[in-house]
Amino acid sequence: MASANPFFDDMRSKPEVIDPPQSEDMMDVGENVNDTASNSLKPVAVSSSVRELLECPVCLNAMYPPIHQCSNGHTLCSGCKPRVHNRCPTCRHELGNIRCLALEKVAASLELPCKYQSFGCMGIYPYYSKLKHESQCIYRPYNCPYAGSECTVIGDIPSLVAHLKDDHKVDMHSGSTFNHRYVKSNPQEVENATWMLTVFSCFGQYFCLHFEAFQLGMAPVYIAFLRFMGDDDEAKNYSYSLEVGGNGRKMIWQGVPRSIRDSHRKVRDSFDGLIIQRNMALFFSGGDRKELKLRVTGRIWKEQ
Repeated sequence: MASANPFFDDMRSKPEVIDPPQSEDMMDVGENVNDTASNSLKPVAVSSSVRELLECPVCLNAMYPPIHQCSNGHTLCSGCKPRVHNRCPTCRHELGNIRCLALEKVAASLELPCKYQSFGCMGIYPYYSKLKHESQCIYRPYNCPYAGSECTVIGDIPSLVAHLKDDHKVDMHSGSTFNHRYVKSNPQEVENATWMLTVFSCFGQYFCLHFEAFQLGMAPVYIAFLRFMGDDDEAKNYSYSLEVGGNGRKMIWQGVPRSIRDSHRKVRDSFDGLIIQRNMALFFSGGDRKELKLRVTGRIWKEQ
């Protein structure tokens, strides 16, 4: 059924995720509300109806202080207030600067399950502590580590391993050593130069080996690096080495694998891996220097 409020429909049809504001205003209010709640209210489990009251009608995200309301009592999050040009999206009355302190106080008394409950987190958290927990929750899903496309799949490690194998057709290997040969007919080109990653299974864990070309200044360079399919604190338990060479010369890199919490681009752009300049890569390739032929060897080991 069509809404009687076309302005509201337009806002709902173009959702935009807006993070809760981190202004001093919000932090002070949050602290004051929590202080008040600790003296007068005990945390209670939240019902679906109360949760709906705390949902912004525009972005549909949970609202955090300052929560605004119009003269008719319709509420709105502070992130969406500028988007509606100071007009209530429900009744079109002017919003002004009215705070809904009662709803903020109600929120301070609530406890909510972590949004990653379906991934295994069974914790229940106070409303104003929930966001901080979720940003660090050990059960929060990982992004797909495949670098050859803008893949939006998320999940736990077992599901991502299956996804890489079935959907991206990634090469899967068992063992802690590797010996790979990378060949490219036109080393002058950088476009579409991301090679398919390789996944290694060893020590009961999974590792992603990336090798690709990217532009650095006026010429492409090649980089190889390893990412750990897990969190950073676990990644630090492992080390790896990479070696590339030819014509009697070689380059060696040793480092700690980066967690896939860090995006492929972030790791690449930090140069945290074996970097080979194009001239050196062509020298290692031998021949007439018109074809890239690099053999990258390496191993992974667990620190004692």
